[in-house]
Amino acid sequence: MTLQKLLSLTRKAVDEFQLIEEGDKIAIGVSGGKDSLTMLYALHGLMRFYPKHFQLEAITVDLGHKDFCADKIQRLCDSLEIPFTLVKTDIAPIIFEERKEQNPCSLCAKMRKGALNNAAKDLGCNKVAYAHHKDDVVETMLLSLIYEGRFHTFSPKTYLDRMDLTVIRPFLYVNEADVIGFKNKYQLDIEKSPCPVDGYTKRQYAKELLKTLTKENPGAKERMFTAIRNSSISGWSK
Repeated sequence: MTLQKLLSLTRKAVDEFQLIEEGDKIAIGVSGGKDSLTMLYALHGLMRFYPKHFQLEAITVDLGHKDFCADKIQRLCDSLEIPFTLVKTDIAPIIFEERKEQNPCSLCAKMRKGALNNAAKDLGCNKVAYAHHKDDVVETMLLSLIYEGRFHTFSPKTYLDRMDLTVIRPFLYVNEADVIGFKNKYQLDIEKSPCPVDGYTKRQYAKELLKTLTKENPGAKERMFTAIRNSSISGWSK
């Protein structure tokens, strides 16, 4: 996928759901994976011509895994002239060594988001951008159906009143295949996840399930996304 197409899809979501306003200072949570690095390129490109002026801050939360290195992220941020902040934590040792969590993902996500939000506030940001794409939207809906018994997924934007921060998701119209194509075309220098449960989660199960459903029923993902788009789920109604 070209940068031009990526910017077009990103702007479609930004405009449709009013994700960016004049004067916003937006923190991007950057893990070093393909999704967050592509988000850096997308919002950096949008910032150059979008009629509403905004600023960016890149934040990486170091969970404390021994093999994690943020040098690649630092170099990319430097090349794009986006301020970069590395937040060091002991989240991984707490979860895997002290607590020995059997199902660590939920607690890890909560602690990681807390560290990211606190850093964003310290940097004067009023919004945080997550790189959740269309596949993530549908996978979350499937997880909710299977494990919670309800038709639900996350919203395009969410106001966190306790933090006075707004979470935005500008990649809602971007497919994961588009992100992979962008990564390959522009040879993004990915930082591999050092998490020991990466690839063995319920999220991975939903990802494989969606692939199977789409393979056996071409267009299934798009129809499920349309169902979400036309639903009464908070933030999605037209």
